[in-house]
Amino acid sequence: MPSWALPLGSAAVALAAFLLVKDSLTDDAYITLAYAKNLAVHGEWALVPGMPSNSATSPLNVLLLGSLTAVTRLFGTGPHPVLALGVLSVGSAAVLGWGWARLAAALRFSTAVAFLGAVLVLVNPFVLSAIGLEVLLIPTLLVLLTVFATDERPLLYGAVSGLALLTRPDLIVFVVVIALSTPAIRRGLLRPALVAIAVAAAWYLFSWFAFGSALPDTLVIKQAQADLFGRWSFFSGPAMYYLSRSVVVLLSFGPALVGVLAWFALVAVRFSARWERFPPVGALAGLGAGGIAHYIAYSLLDVGPYHWYYATPITSLGMFAVAALGVWLARSRDREVLLSRGPLTALGAVALLLFGAVAVDVKQGVPWRSPVIFGNWASAQDYARVGRELKDRVGEATVRSPGEIGTLAYYCECSIVDPFSDRGYVTDMVKERIDEAGPVTSALLRLNYLWFDYSREPRPLDYRLLYERGPGGGRNTWQVYSAARGVGHFTLVPAEGR
Repeated sequence: MPSWALPLGSAAVALAAFLLVKDSLTDDAYITLAYAKNLAVHGEWALVPGMPSNSATSPLNVLLLGSLTAVTRLFGTGPHPVLALGVLSVGSAAVLGWGWARLAAALRFSTAVAFLGAVLVLVNPFVLSAIGLEVLLIPTLLVLLTVFATDERPLLYGAVSGLALLTRPDLIVFVVVIALSTPAIRRGLLRPALVAIAVAAAWYLFSWFAFGSALPDTLVIKQAQADLFGRWSFFSGPAMYYLSRSVVVLLSFGPALVGVLAWFALVAVRFSARWERFPPVGALAGLGAGGIAHYIAYSLLDVGPYHWYYATPITSLGMFAVAALGVWLARSRDREVLLSRGPLTALGAVALLLFGAVAVDVKQGVPWRSPVIFGNWASAQDYARVGRELKDRVGEATVRSPGEIGTLAYYCECSIVDPFSDRGYVTDMVKERIDEAGPVTSALLRLNYLWFDYSREPRPLDYRLLYERGPGGGRNTWQVYSAARGVGHFTLVPAEGR
């Protein structure tokens, strides 16, 4: 297979997937798009124009989308963040395919297996239900980390590590585990560490001083919202989703479960006997271990089971499963003692899960009206309608969001506020979290918010936008529909004391 075939094939699959989902993006995806639009148009790091905030979980995702959105302004009228998202999604997939091609060459497994590993990410229903967030950047960077560690390229490993930390701070789990699992990186940790710091430090120092916190506010916000899911947590979240979408959960998490089994099997085989020449799979084992460690870490963070949180362990463990089985299959053809039936059967099972995922994606509709995994109060189309009309109603006035703000902020471009856009609401959350945390976590939070302005108060309100289930009508009422909640309506009411 030509060297360009895998990147091109991955990009083609990503383009088809993006066209399938682009009209059904989740509310949190629109938070990212609103940040990108404000960055491109106003040069502001803000969800709402004129109100600097720090609720963008992935700085790199916003920076890339903002840059691409700025480019779209040169061609046609106005910024086009959704088009920028399409370009970024396809570009990420192409790099993902390139990474898989390099990994296949380094570990000597077939490009067909590599293509299976790339497509497995691009058609996963949980991943596609969160397009707009950093769910494609993450597996792309994880593959690159694995490739450069396997190829013994410490400086490139450090550079990608810095990009991973800019994508999500929690990816430090993979950066550390893969590095420690690879002798060539582990022996000279200082060089890649310095490169990673050089890549990531500028942003985090800027954020620390400019916004009063190096890390985004989203962790504190999401921890404060953990009770939205009742008794369900991140750890038990897959069971929650299984109760309503059992087939989708099995198809989405199935490859990751294969990955967990494959990882323990690999460790057992590696350390149960002496090997003269064991395949150089240290970095690959680190990828699988990172996926397991990431799931454990999030389970300890006391956050809710937001579906996009699962994209990282799902994709990392699924990719590990495919690559590890590919290595096993390739070695079985060189050594008679290793039977090829096992890896062929397992890869066939993963391929069946992939085709099942494609069937679920297509069954959802072409194009999607709502994501497969969805919990918002209104569809993206209805939120867009409400946002546009709300802008005409409120003008320069300040409106309290109903609890979901991303799509409304994107289309309204008005002063709609909640903790994601107005840091005055974050003040009490930070204080409460510091008071409730243990001594170590409390100290880390105090350090992160060292320059935060605790005197900041929420902007005075003029209106509130309220959501209720069931139909509704009237001049200041908008009826909406959600595949998750059915019919509901939003009502614009004056704020108390106005």
